[in-house]
This record gives sequence, structure tokens and C-alpha cells, in this order.
Amino acid sequence: MTNDRLIEKTITTEPVFSGKVISLQIDTVELPDGSRGTREIIRHPGAVAVLAVHEGRLLLVDQFRQAMGRCELEIPAGKLEKGEDPMEAARRELQEETGYRCGKIKLLHSFYTSPGFADEIIHLYLAEELTAGEMAPDEDEFLEVIEASFEEVQSYIADGRIADAKTILAAYIWQLQLAKPAGSVLK
Repeated sequence: MTNDRLIEKTITTEPVFSGKVISLQIDTVELPDGSRGTREIIRHPGAVAVLAVHEGRLLLVDQFRQAMGRCELEIPAGKLEKGEDPMEAARRELQEETGYRCGKIKLLHSFYTSPGFADEIIHLYLAEELTAGEMAPDEDEFLEVIEASFEEVQSYIADGRIADAKTILAAYIWQLQLAKPAGSVLK
């Protein structure tokens, strides 16, 4: 639902940078009061993330993140390829990053990471009926798989070892499911 009184009309778009993962543009917009403003916008193809619990433990990957300058524990995730179905991308990322394949997968929610300046959307999936296999990370991807109990995940969040939004969101969805009666979506 859009509030028409708040819409900004794009007057011009100036491409600034186009890279492998993102592009940057500067839009000149007409504001609701008729004045003009500029908006710096990052375009991103979108991504997937996977909430996968194996025998009561959340699958995480430990990976160095250059933007943060440190390693970060995260749920398996990755960028969508052009024209790729998000569900298939989630299956692919789970297998590439952890080695696990899933018998069932379902979309939990799609959310924007930073709507003030980026159009990146992440599709968060629940993977069930997991079967172990071989990891196949991308050529430039170095990571380790960690399986963590709910208590360990909470500790990692508290001490900042888990600091990214998608993983924190997945942990809280897992917490909600753990609070449900037996037979709920996650076991």
C-alpha cells in the first residue's frame, strides 16, 4: 500500500558505478512539497538465506567479511544470479556452503536489508529433511561450517560473533518455533 502524499518522483538518474555485485546511482527527485532532493541508491540483484536446523543445531558458516574486517558467523546465504529462481538459489547455496541438501524447502519471509539506500531483498527459506554431502563453495569463498545449539547461537549474538541482520532474524524465528508445541515447523 502506498501513501500517495509521500511519493517522490524521479526526475533524473545518474549511473555512478556498476560492479560485479552492485551498482550505484544518484537520483534527483521531486519531493512531496515540490522541492528537489537527491538520493544515492545501491542496486543489488537480491539474495537468499537459509534457516537449516540439523538434529537440533543451526547450520552456520564462519567466513571472513572484508567490509567488517573480521570473521562473521552467518546462516548460509548468497546472491541471486540473473533470472535465478530464489528457491533454487536457496537449495544451491545450502549445498555449496554446508554440503547439506534438503528434501523440503519453503519461503519464510522476504525482507529489504537497508531500504533507505539499497533495493537488496533477501528471501529467507526454511530447509528441512537435511542430508549431509560435499561442500562446493565458490572459487573465492573460504568458510567453515559450524552447527550450534540455540543457547550457543544466543551467546554468539550477545558477544557480537553473530552481528548480521539475516542471521539474527533467523535465530529469532527459530526461537519462536522452539516455543511452539511439538509438531511445529522446526524440530
